[in-house]
Amino acid sequence: MNLPNIITLSRIPMMFVVVWLMYQQWTGAATLAFWLFIAAAIGDWLDGYVARKQNLISVFGKFMDALTDKIFVVGIMIALVELDVVPIYFVLIVLCREFLISGMRMMAAAKGVVVAAERGGKTKTLTQLIAVGFLLFVPMLQTDVARWVAFDFAPYGQVIQHIGLGLFILGVYFTLSSGWVYLVKYRGVVFDDVK
Repeated sequence: MNLPNIITLSRIPMMFVVVWLMYQQWTGAATLAFWLFIAAAIGDWLDGYVARKQNLISVFGKFMDALTDKIFVVGIMIALVELDVVPIYFVLIVLCREFLISGMRMMAAAKGVVVAAERGGKTKTLTQLIAVGFLLFVPMLQTDVARWVAFDFAPYGQVIQHIGLGLFILGVYFTLSSGWVYLVKYRGVVFDDVK
């Protein structure tokens, strides 16, 4: 277990902490949730950077980086659905795509082919992270910051919420388009029988 893999795997317990904080009512919980999310999002970049810099790129690292991205983002998305922040059907589209591509990756791996992250998949993940960041920023602004500075940020929060939802919808589009690219590119590996 090397440092990039530790950074990668740390996003899974971090997701549970962020989601738990999202449900807490005490002052500072929303702020902690937001900044832990930002730290985990930076970790998503950092693990790859460290792996490349120290020549520690591995099949395990590539596979787990993609998997932990999905677990981290989808886990928080599910909490956002339950908190009535995003519509469930958008998250169901994301879930369907993620299960489909993960299944395709497993089938490819069984044939000795590693399906690495594509640019479209990275764009999808980045857009989702930014969208969720905006959506987590709103409760921090409207509850914690508003209490600390005694100012009503509700109008600004609504604007930020709309931007976050717009980015979320854009992320769903990238989710579908990148999923299609994976299916087309690797259809031969997945659907052709190996004799």
